[in-house]
Formats: sequence, structure tokens, C-alpha cells
Amino acid sequence: MAMLKVIEILAESGKSWEDAAQSAVSQASETLHGVKSIYIKDLEAAVDNGKITSYRINAKVSFQLEGKR
Repeated sequence: MAMLKVIEILAESGKSWEDAAQSAVSQASETLHGVKSIYIKDLEAAVDNGKITSYRINAKVSFQLEGKR
């Protein structure tokens, strides 16, 4: 039986929420093995002078725990 752990991550992008999500997964995958899914909890955007300047997400990333070998 596989065991998964869930962590919460905040990520930001100047392009889009999708890019922020990809950035979160890419960076998490650098230190976590077996990333399985991302759940986007909240979306937020920073605004300056009536224009969106950055897209932010609050996400939960799940990854598989390694067992004994």
C-alpha cells in the first residue's frame, strides 16, 4: 500500500496561475520524489495601477513516501 504525504506550497508567477502551479510542481520535484498531484486551494492576483502584476496560488502537493527496501 502506498503512503502519501501532503504539503502546502505558495507560488507566484508574472504570467498566469497555470505557470505558478507548474513552478510549484517543478520546484517541489527538485527535493521531493514521487510527486503525484497538486490541489489548487486559492488563487490570488496582485494589482498595480489597474493591471495584474503577478498571479499567486496556495496549493497542496501530494507525494509518495518511500518505504523500506
